[in-house]
Amino acid sequence: MAKETPLQAADRIFHQWHEFTRRNDIEAALALYAPDAMLESPLVPALLDGWPSGVLRGQQELRPFVEAAIRKRPNDAIRGYRTGGYLTDGRMLFWEYPRATPQGDQLELAEVMEIEDGLIRCHRIYWGWVGFDRLLKHARDRTAR
Repeated sequence: MAKETPLQAADRIFHQWHEFTRRNDIEAALALYAPDAMLESPLVPALLDGWPSGVLRGQQELRPFVEAAIRKRPNDAIRGYRTGGYLTDGRMLFWEYPRATPQGDQLELAEVMEIEDGLIRCHRIYWGWVGFDRLLKHARDRTAR
């Protein structure tokens, strides 16, 4: 069997990451990440109480975040709609979950992944204004408690 090219790896990760997270397959989703991968998201401190930043390093830190993100996913706000298109050069992979969908608005996210040796080395998640507003409300609710 021929070795996977960087472009094939990026295409595989684009499809599998979405599939695994939509079907709540934590083990399969985590297997896409390098053992020492880094993930950055403003959702990290919102889901992991007491976590000091939006950065996670290594599978041990990623696991509770992925578990919480799947378990607490607000399906009314995150429909999982994406156009099916992505941009890649084989090392960097980028796509978005746009706000406007055929079924109504959703949380808009941009996913950026650095791919190395067929695994996600670094994953950054950027939120748009709808998501930011939701995070802001969450932070205010936590402060009011």
